[in-house]
Amino acid sequence: MAKRIILASNSPRRRELLKGLDVEFTVDTGNTFEEQFAPDTPHEQVPALMSVGKSHGFHRPLEDDEILITSDTMVLLDKAIMGKPHSREEALAMLRSLSGKTHEVISAVTIRDVRREETFSDVTRVSFREMEQSELEYYVDTYKPYDKAGAYAIQEWIGYTGITGIEGSYFNVMGFPVHRVAEELKKFL
Repeated sequence: MAKRIILASNSPRRRELLKGLDVEFTVDTGNTFEEQFAPDTPHEQVPALMSVGKSHGFHRPLEDDEILITSDTMVLLDKAIMGKPHSREEALAMLRSLSGKTHEVISAVTIRDVRREETFSDVTRVSFREMEQSELEYYVDTYKPYDKAGAYAIQEWIGYTGITGIEGSYFNVMGFPVHRVAEELKKFL
């Protein structure tokens, strides 16, 4: 029986990356999950908790021939979680704190069908050079990174000019560790 893959994500980057694996899929973002976690949750576990929550919050039961993929990405700097900024000021503050430092990007993915479920995480370390305020303002005003954890996208201008190195998967920083997704998806297909 052929399997139908469903990506439960609004992220255009995740869609683009999954498409790069040359698998057919549909997008269905119907979900009842509310993203929240206990304050004492170890930071590195938060993306996995969110990914599993999104999977189980899917708006309907899966059919026998369906595979659901959910994901969550978090930027972590010195044990502080950086989510998506809600304003220009918040985006600038996040980028100022990342400037001249190395942080971690943790992405978790949950793949589930009616018989089983697999959740995994991938970690990438990203280093920024010291950036000037005018550069940060240019980036925020031009690219409006309000839908991005940590207020930046590695594949945009700030990635070209500000990132001095990465240790781990580039695609993980984009929000979807496709090398791991491909590996795990084979087990479901």
